[in-house]
Amino acid sequence: MVKKRHDAVRGVPEISFAAPVGTPAGVEVLPLAELRRRVPAERLTAPQRPDFHHLIVVTGGTLWHTVDFTAYALEPGSWLWVRPGQVQQWGDLTHAEGTLVLFREDFLDQATAAGALVADPHAPNLRRPLPEDAQALRLAADHLAAEFRALGRLPLEIHTAALRHLLAVLVLRLAHLTAPVGSPVPEPDATYLRFRDAVERDFARTRRVEDYALALGYSARTLARATLAAAGLGAKEFIDRRVVLEAKRLLAHSDQSAARIADRLGFSSATHFNKYFHQRTGQTPIAFRDTVRGRSPS
Repeated sequence: MVKKRHDAVRGVPEISFAAPVGTPAGVEVLPLAELRRRVPAERLTAPQRPDFHHLIVVTGGTLWHTVDFTAYALEPGSWLWVRPGQVQQWGDLTHAEGTLVLFREDFLDQATAAGALVADPHAPNLRRPLPEDAQALRLAADHLAAEFRALGRLPLEIHTAALRHLLAVLVLRLAHLTAPVGSPVPEPDATYLRFRDAVERDFARTRRVEDYALALGYSARTLARATLAAAGLGAKEFIDRRVVLEAKRLLAHSDQSAARIADRLGFSSATHFNKYFHQRTGQTPIAFRDTVRGRSPS
């Protein structure tokens, strides 16, 4: 299912996709029961930051799954989509049944990836099928699982093509025949979308609203209004939340020092970063790391 690649710069293992021997590189489908048998519980509950997609559907029982430090309760019929770069932690799998689909983004053709918003870092994680579409989505998942298990019935290249098409059906249905869980939000306008994308690209370079306004050709007030209308918070708070999220991801998943993380996120010093993080989370960076990894702060 996965392999760990040692990164000498960070000094910690990175989880990368590794297809089972003899199967098409880029996708794997397995029951949650198989995941329980294959991976020790302590590895699953530790923070992970995979570089591939996870689709999880629960068909029986309940599963708690944490994505970017938000805990989700997956009940039968609900779907969770964890994207590359997000930090996840599995809950207790003992009483949950369902299916896990793992895939690399490059396994899909470009049109499918664009149509399903596969690379959208702001897409909701937890989704539920609309009532009239639940069966179609379930059939798409079942068909994909059946084809994955049918290795050897077709030439490998034909089998791979079939899996690619069936995965495309699943992700397109999941993107367009499901609704995010929670209160509906208004369709964001172009100003907010441009600002959101700029923050995603440059949050480690600048945390100043004025810099984004200048780069995008808006006033800071225009960005503030657009962000408040679309996201329910101010532009500066939006930037700060993105910086804090990345700091949390690095603290949870890696063993980098606060000084190294401060440098990666564009802070002038570890002291400045520590103060910034504490003001916004109520914890020091190292205390947060200990908490998320289930250790008592020293």
